[in-house]
Amino acid sequence: MGSPERVNRVAGVSIGPELVKRVVSRFTSPCLFVYGAVQVPMRRTSPLLTALSIVSLGLLSAGTVSYYETSLPTTMNPLFATTMVDRRTHELVFDRLFYRSAVTGEIKSRLVDAIEVLDDGLRVRLSLRSGVRWHDGEHFTGRDVCFTVDTMLDPKTPSLVAKAYQEVLAGCEASRGEVTITFTRKYYNPRERLEFPILPRHMFGEGGVVPDHEFSARPIGTGPMKGSKGRREVRLTAVENVHHRPQIDVMALGEGGDPLIAIKTLTNGGVHGVISVAPPLRSEVAATDDVALKSYDLRSWWFVAVNSRKGALTDLRVRQALDHTLDREELRRLTMGYDAYDIHQPCQFISGPFVPSSPYYNRSIKPLTRSDLAHAKELMESAGARMEGGNWTLRGNPLILKIGMHAPLDLEARDLLNQIGNQLQAGGFGRQVHKISPEDWNERAITGQMGDFDLLIGKWSFGVVEDIAPMFEARRGGKGTRNLFNYDNEEVNRLLARYDMAKTDTEAQDAYHELHKVLAEDLPYLFLWKLDTKSAWRMEVRNNTITPFYYFTEFDGWELRLGAG
Repeated sequence: MGSPERVNRVAGVSIGPELVKRVVSRFTSPCLFVYGAVQVPMRRTSPLLTALSIVSLGLLSAGTVSYYETSLPTTMNPLFATTMVDRRTHELVFDRLFYRSAVTGEIKSRLVDAIEVLDDGLRVRLSLRSGVRWHDGEHFTGRDVCFTVDTMLDPKTPSLVAKAYQEVLAGCEASRGEVTITFTRKYYNPRERLEFPILPRHMFGEGGVVPDHEFSARPIGTGPMKGSKGRREVRLTAVENVHHRPQIDVMALGEGGDPLIAIKTLTNGGVHGVISVAPPLRSEVAATDDVALKSYDLRSWWFVAVNSRKGALTDLRVRQALDHTLDREELRRLTMGYDAYDIHQPCQFISGPFVPSSPYYNRSIKPLTRSDLAHAKELMESAGARMEGGNWTLRGNPLILKIGMHAPLDLEARDLLNQIGNQLQAGGFGRQVHKISPEDWNERAITGQMGDFDLLIGKWSFGVVEDIAPMFEARRGGKGTRNLFNYDNEEVNRLLARYDMAKTDTEAQDAYHELHKVLAEDLPYLFLWKLDTKSAWRMEVRNNTITPFYYFTEFDGWELRLGAG
């Protein structure tokens, strides 16, 4: 946070180096500066934050709603989304064929007037809403729906999103005002399998849909906002339609950078919102009258993936020893500022691959919260390991673990990578720690190309369908697209297939409950916790209902009321 150029990027406004220098130089002595009716105490505020605060005081007079994300989106094409920032941004620009209402919990559609389920869920016939237009004025038709389906089914489309739908969709036929979609098998809940965004057929030529198309920076959708991605921000402008009536004219998305500076900018009026507030900063936001904390159910859980195909980790006893070496209570305290007296704890421990509120979570499997080094020692010795000079050796070789973590997680759980490394080292395991950039995580970790690592720390988030098959199914035949270490367990594959073939909610829950138990025993992951996500918005932004996972699904109701408090 040391340079004027950094302030310019963080604040999202035109603050040149000379302006910052002048403001900072004026307030190096302990005094109280009065700006209008606002008093800025100088003794407790660093010069840089003071400059940022003073300059930001008058920024919210225009009709633009500005907010900070953890990063800029990697793309504006939803077919190539890899991050939650991508998915949240795309929700403003595109309509998904079906979505779950954050208000009623029902599965709805803004593009479909009626649905008819055919052949016991093998096909659906959709009657499309008339009058819907793309942002460029072209009519939305069934050909756009089928173009999207066909693009996802095209094996040449380089998209992880598409690969997931290739296991679900078989084809699409369009007729006047109607679309018939065929699935790969019968589904008892077909609407929940159709939550993908629709792409405009007329925007793509013979080359198909590719990541480097101009569309990825300046997309055309049917959503409430038209978006354009620049180098430092994404600007979104309202577009009225028969199915959308946005109340906010302009949204400006910027990268928040340092979490503390982002919150200072918010509380001092420099931006309207921050999408994700780290747990240690929430008390500061909660104490501010002009800003409200809002719950955001990201449906995400954190994990340490174990390379069960590599070296000593092929032995279940070694994986169990690692699990008992970690002290999750201590990790929570050290990385999140845990307050034992806080009745709204941001962190819930988990024992398997679902959030505790999920109907698929097996509550009979209790999470490990404290370390048990004595039991870990017994497990390691039973595996043939010896403790020499405070370090475990196996067959004469020291056990040194190469540990990687998806770098953005450090913004939510500060120093988690080092703290996990410290605990494992204290338990006798050597460690080498590495932060993995978002690019490497998406291009190498998710695609199973980091087999040289022993452990990978990350988190997964889920939408309407909690489909964990891509993480745990064997990586073959187009399946297991997010299987980090190419884990392959016959019983796990069987249970995933059983869930996929379920004809009722009860059958699906039974399959996943058993799967939870098997994964907790086999330990391809050391399961950590579900960390609550909180957003912060200024009081001027009203009726801002936040939808789980996708965030902006109910954006039409959001309002900006200047002067509200």
